[in-house]
Amino acid sequence: MNRYERYQDLKIEVANKVATVTLNRPQARNAINQRLIRELRSIWDDLGDDPAVNVVLLTGAGEWFSVGGDVKAMSDRPGGDVLEEGEVHDPMISRRLVTRQLELDKPIVCAINGDCVGLAATHALLSDITVMSEDARIGDSHVNKVGLVAGDGGTVIWPLLVGINKAKEFLMRGTLLKGREAERIGLVNHCVPKGEVLEKARAIAQELADGPTWAIRWTKLSINQIIKDRVNHLLEASMALEQVTFELADHKEATAAFKEKRKPKFGQH
Repeated sequence: MNRYERYQDLKIEVANKVATVTLNRPQARNAINQRLIRELRSIWDDLGDDPAVNVVLLTGAGEWFSVGGDVKAMSDRPGGDVLEEGEVHDPMISRRLVTRQLELDKPIVCAINGDCVGLAATHALLSDITVMSEDARIGDSHVNKVGLVAGDGGTVIWPLLVGINKAKEFLMRGTLLKGREAERIGLVNHCVPKGEVLEKARAIAQELADGPTWAIRWTKLSINQIIKDRVNHLLEASMALEQVTFELADHKEATAAFKEKRKPKFGQH
């Protein structure tokens, strides 16, 4: 059995030493549900063990990269993560999602082909090189859209890329930045017209795949120590605070408002 056949919401294609990993729920704008979380948790280990892969190209199917967490599923079961039958809530899932991606020694090039929000933005920004469509928007809307702490990695990576004060404002306000602005402030590496995103990202991925393998991988791992240090200092506290906000009235109001297609009214305690 092909190691990637078990994946349902990720599509994996390997060619010329590049594994293209596509978030593949286009009917739901590639929203990240529990199954996709499980797949994102395990894909990095499978890619790391695959001798045919030197570089990963991460992107989204259709017009979206991903809208982030599946708020529709949250609204159907307010007050916490949506678990499937037999699952146990594990507060360390977010940590494993972040650390396993960071520990993959093979470079990750992210093609942000459309809007990239919340948890999806975290995965995109934890990649090593980002190429973004000028028409796409990127941001973390945990706070203003679903009443949650940006605890699954946003508080780690945003300050490293844009500085502390900008990160605080963007995260607290849920600001969505267009591609050109994201490139200007250093949030992403490259911004290109929509039709050129995959072409540009694939060219970079192929250049890395054909380059000096171990020098590239170990350079990545060396620099990623900076991010891992931040993970060790911040992630567990921010995850714990996020879990607390799952139980608060603001989150329940946000998910109810999403379901009812209206603007949430926060502070109605």
